[in-house]
Amino acid sequence: MADTYIPPKVWTMNADNGGQWASINRPDSGARFEQELPVGQHPLQLYSMGTPNGQKVTILLEELLALGVSQAEYDAHLIKIGDGDQFSSGFVAVNPNSKIPALVDRSAEQPINVFESGNILLYLAEKFGHFLPSDLAARTEVMNWLFWLQGSAPYLGGGFGHFYAYAPEKFEYPINRFTMEAKRQLDVLDKQLAKHAYIAGDEYSIADIAIWPWYGNLVLGTVYNAAEFLDVASYQNVVRWAKAIEQRSAVQRGRIVNRTWGEEWEMVAERHSAADIDQVLAKRR
Repeated sequence: MADTYIPPKVWTMNADNGGQWASINRPDSGARFEQELPVGQHPLQLYSMGTPNGQKVTILLEELLALGVSQAEYDAHLIKIGDGDQFSSGFVAVNPNSKIPALVDRSAEQPINVFESGNILLYLAEKFGHFLPSDLAARTEVMNWLFWLQGSAPYLGGGFGHFYAYAPEKFEYPINRFTMEAKRQLDVLDKQLAKHAYIAGDEYSIADIAIWPWYGNLVLGTVYNAAEFLDVASYQNVVRWAKAIEQRSAVQRGRIVNRTWGEEWEMVAERHSAADIDQVLAKRR
């Protein structure tokens, strides 16, 4: 009991708190340095990194392009969150919360800033009229699951992923706490997918595009290296769904954009045309 932590009356930051993000984490917001964001040739300007939240947007954009929506052409600029790029004055002007992804739509007379990955998916789906049903009941079901993901993913990423994979020390209590919740969420998905081909029914939607980068990648073993630990094989419906989504060409393209780690055929640091992805994927053949 001598090592039990006793919270002080008023919290103060410990600059030597360790961990991968210790050098950039602070309890305040706002710009830390002056730097404008780059602007490419397309109306849609994405500032992101190939994390699960970043993958959501690039997958949707690639799905739209696959449907022939030429207006969905985009520039994807890399934001190195480990280096603190998200705290530039330019990025903070787009997203005051300094989190990727952030989107600027320059197709209108006045540019529109869009942040929060779920909101970007909704914005693009409504703008282009795809992957979001017009029927009220079907649309509501998609939104149910989109909001579910936005509320659940922090437990998977900031909770389970942090303590299991990234924390400088392993502690049983938080790992057990967030493992319990991660498995409960997988069970929620598994029971839903036992009844439907896709998350919100029998049609592929932004609900699948939002959830797959987190839970699909989890059960496929591409995040946290925790598939065995979580016994993901027992969630057979989630595994079936994850593998089916993985086979989509647009998913294979979108998931590697703004990525700077892994094999050479799965890293497209920045995307300014379809050729940027084509050239990288060609290395896989």
